[in-house]
Formats: sequence, C-alpha cells, structure tokens
Amino acid sequence: MTVLADFLPIVLRGMLVTVALSLGAMVLATAIGLVGAWGRLAGTRVVRMLALTYTVVVRGMPPLVLMLLIYFGGQTAINAAADAMKLQPVQIDSFTAGVVSIGFIFGAYLTETFRGAYLAIPQGEIEAGIAFGMGTPTLARIVILPPLMRLALPGYWNIWLTLVKACALVSVIGLQDAVYAALSIGRSTREPFTFMLVVMALYLVYTGLSDLMFRALGRRLALGTRTASV
Repeated sequence: MTVLADFLPIVLRGMLVTVALSLGAMVLATAIGLVGAWGRLAGTRVVRMLALTYTVVVRGMPPLVLMLLIYFGGQTAINAAADAMKLQPVQIDSFTAGVVSIGFIFGAYLTETFRGAYLAIPQGEIEAGIAFGMGTPTLARIVILPPLMRLALPGYWNIWLTLVKACALVSVIGLQDAVYAALSIGRSTREPFTFMLVVMALYLVYTGLSDLMFRALGRRLALGTRTASV
C-alpha cells in the first residue's frame, strides 16, 4: 500500500494525459467524420470515391498498425517536405501524433455513423424545408441537425467508448499516459499487476462517467419526440 500511495499521483497525471488525448482525438474525429460524410453524400464523384476509399481502408486495418504508420510515416513525410523547402526538420511530439492518428482512424467510423444518421432522416422533412424557402444554413440548423444528432448518438456513443480504450495504445509511441506510467512503475517496483489494476479502475471510472453523460444527452435529445406504443 505504501508503494501504491507513493506512485499513485504519477498514474493520475498519466490519466489526465489520457483524458486530454481522448477529447482532442474525438474533436478531430468528429470534424473528419462530418467532412467525410458530406463527401460520401454530396461530393463529386471523385470526392465520393476518395471518402469511400478512406473509410474502407482505415476501418479494415488494425488501429495499432495505422497508428504506427501515421506516426512514423507522417514524421518522414513532414521532414521530407521541410527539407524540400530548405526548412529545419520538424519533430512531432507523441501527444500531437496520438491525437492526429487516433482522430484520423476514428474519423472513418464517424463518417459512416453520420452518413447513416443522415440517410435515416425522412427525406420528406428536408423537401418540406426546401419548399418553405429555407436556405442551406437554416435548413441544416432547423431541419437536419436535430434529428441527425439524435440518430447518430448511439453510434457516436459507442465509438467514443472504443476511442477511449484505444488511447491506451499510444504508450507504444512513448506518450506518458496512464498505461505508460503503470508499466514503468510496475517494472521498477515489481508490482505490475497492482498498477495495471489501478489503470483499469481509472478507465472504468472514466467510461462510466462518459456513459452517464451520454445517457443524459440522449434523454435531452429525445424530448419532443413521440414513440408509438404497440
């Protein structure tokens, strides 16, 4: 217990890194998912093919493999571009690499989530909004966005929980998150099981709080909708 008390603050600081990483990656994934869904639905033929290729390739590969490819390949590509422009080499820190790689990976899943939610909106509602003379911003804000959020929430919720757990993978690229801290401390104290149990408990608390938040958001978005009783 003394060892646990001595090193617990380090693990907690690592968990704060995990929280920041997951939030940043989810923001990026959401932005990519919205753009990707637009590309699948309303883009030109070339854009639709690019968006489809992105989702098929990314969703068909292991996240860890893609993360390593993005981390090392991205570093190489950026430095090659910098060298071509006679600039100094750029070193990407592990936190930025983690946010970009995880956001890029889960953006593919959110692309399909948002696309499916849009297709589930009754097209008659959109056509009615157009008939009333609504412009694109007004149509999106009043007619499309509210049902899109409600319909996409279950998939978004599931992807968020998966993304949080995937953040544990970034320890392989040297980011000092909760898993990295637990592994390092466990090796030095010869009590890896104890500290991995602590990390497991912290992840359960984090995902549990996230679950409560999404349930509350789901109830909020369901206000005003009517369900038919059989």
